[in-house]
Amino acid sequence: MSKERVLITGAAGFLGSHLCDKFIKEGYHVIGMDNLITGDLKNIEHLMKLEHFEFYHHDVSKYVHVPGEIKYILHFASPASPIDYLKIPIQTLKVSSLGTHNILGLARAKNARVLVASTSEVYGDPAVHPQTEDYWGNVNPVGPRGCYDEAKRFMEAITMAYHNVHGLETRIVRIFNTYGPRMRLNDGRVLPAFIGQALRGEDLTMFGDGSQTRSFCFVDDLVEGIYRLLLSDYFMPVNIGNPNEITIKEFGEEILKLTGANQKLISLPLPTDDPKQRRPDISRAKELLNWEPKVSRAEGLKITYDYFKSLPKEELFKTEHRKFN
Repeated sequence: MSKERVLITGAAGFLGSHLCDKFIKEGYHVIGMDNLITGDLKNIEHLMKLEHFEFYHHDVSKYVHVPGEIKYILHFASPASPIDYLKIPIQTLKVSSLGTHNILGLARAKNARVLVASTSEVYGDPAVHPQTEDYWGNVNPVGPRGCYDEAKRFMEAITMAYHNVHGLETRIVRIFNTYGPRMRLNDGRVLPAFIGQALRGEDLTMFGDGSQTRSFCFVDDLVEGIYRLLLSDYFMPVNIGNPNEITIKEFGEEILKLTGANQKLISLPLPTDDPKQRRPDISRAKELLNWEPKVSRAEGLKITYDYFKSLPKEELFKTEHRKFN
């Protein structure tokens, strides 16, 4: 009996590669697709020899063709860190507009259910706390983060349009800060930046006084929430994240304690549009999906730190300037 086939875009990225693992484990035939602009084949090399995994090196912003039946599509192709989307803003806008259009067209042609990866960044610098799915956000469309925030907001809009006009089965996940193995040390996000600085013996740099808050979800919990959402019958956006909120300063202190580093936290000027608060309201996920995060931050950070410690030295010293917390 042939296995049901799943297409995962952004398959060589941090989240995409973990989703490939999940769907292989659940008994699907996985088709991974990535243009490798920010993804890395190292993240999926363990899957390449498997009979039920195949890889397409392709940019979804161009016409997408996959032969054969497809049951589900998960659209995770997009730069997701400030380092990336500030460097390639046009590609970032294209993958969530043209790319999503192409993926929705493919889903319609294949009669496949499609789940698109949105983000907590659609809420911008929120005036509502914690953030519920009913909140429309406070986003600066022409600010430095606009290329990412507005791309994801458009992605949600076109996905809903395909659902409403064509009756396409769609799902929308709004992902909050996520961490775990396979993150890039130099991707510009606060967790790998802090751990990288600690491992290199550098002081940890935070922006402003560190009073901004974030809520960190371990990747295994996130993937389980996405999987449940895909298999549910709910088509409106759903927050998936960990509501355990912490300030950047407190988080930096946790990293210093975890790594045993003797460095200190130092402050840099606060950048434009850096969100002051970020915490998901996950009531909808609890009610509809019977989902909530299980992995404690202490447990998840230990796993992630051990992963970063195991990387080759050249990875540790390959850094880029971080723009946001």
